[in-house]
Amino acid sequence: MKLYPVIHEYFKLDGGAMFGVVPKTIWQRTNPADEDNLIRMATRSLLIDTGDRLILIDTGLGNKQPEKFFGYYKPQRINQLDETLEKLGYTKDDITDVIMTHLHFDHCGGSVEKDQSGNLKPAFPHARYWTNEPHWNWAMNPNRREKASFLKENFVPLEESGVLQFIPVPDRGNQLGSTDLQMDFIFVNGHTEQQMLPVIRYGDKTIVFMADLLPTVGHIPLAYIMGYDVRPLETLKEKDAFLNEAADKGYYLFLEHDPDIEICTLKHTEKGVRLDQTFTLNEILNQ
Repeated sequence: MKLYPVIHEYFKLDGGAMFGVVPKTIWQRTNPADEDNLIRMATRSLLIDTGDRLILIDTGLGNKQPEKFFGYYKPQRINQLDETLEKLGYTKDDITDVIMTHLHFDHCGGSVEKDQSGNLKPAFPHARYWTNEPHWNWAMNPNRREKASFLKENFVPLEESGVLQFIPVPDRGNQLGSTDLQMDFIFVNGHTEQQMLPVIRYGDKTIVFMADLLPTVGHIPLAYIMGYDVRPLETLKEKDAFLNEAADKGYYLFLEHDPDIEICTLKHTEKGVRLDQTFTLNEILNQ
């Protein structure tokens, strides 16, 4: 198995929204804001070559939205995937599976692209696209608070093209459910309905793709929860359980949105679970 980090772009989001009730004087120590109160973010995917499959986890913002849309998020170095794949010896045609942790636009925007005629089509022509049925139904019928995050042009064409697949969801919340993708998934519901966190076993290491349960290392303290989460008290419970397990078992946490840090580990302290060490993915793969 080979693993590669892939940056799609860097973009910005409101720091207050990213940290909820936590005061700016505290959160800006780890995530400094610009003059517009925006903090720098990344869209970092994980590319997995299993030998018989090439799996991409999440697809960033994409590049098909109008200029006005991108103006809100100030993206830089948009859509670097093609360049990264070429450097690694792959193309989009080689990708067999795309896992979408959830269907918010910054996680699945690159799943669909426009052809030369302006028609929407799957961006990876030979891939199956994976979500789960409860989350799909949630995204197709969004609540008013979350509606702006679900842009149907990012995922409805996948169903119309016949490439959409559903991962089975366990009967009870936050537990692992095996699939034929050679990985497990943790399902969490605080940020959005049935967000999926892929769990990859690499030798004796467990790598968890954190998506929006832990966007950046600045979000490690338990109460540092995004204002975007639809069920913040559920996130609190899910974070508490997961972060303690990750510290106990030495999980390596792959960070999708941290602009500088790819991987971190956690430790127990008198103040609760806190950051232990940071790594690049290559560093831990070569240990």
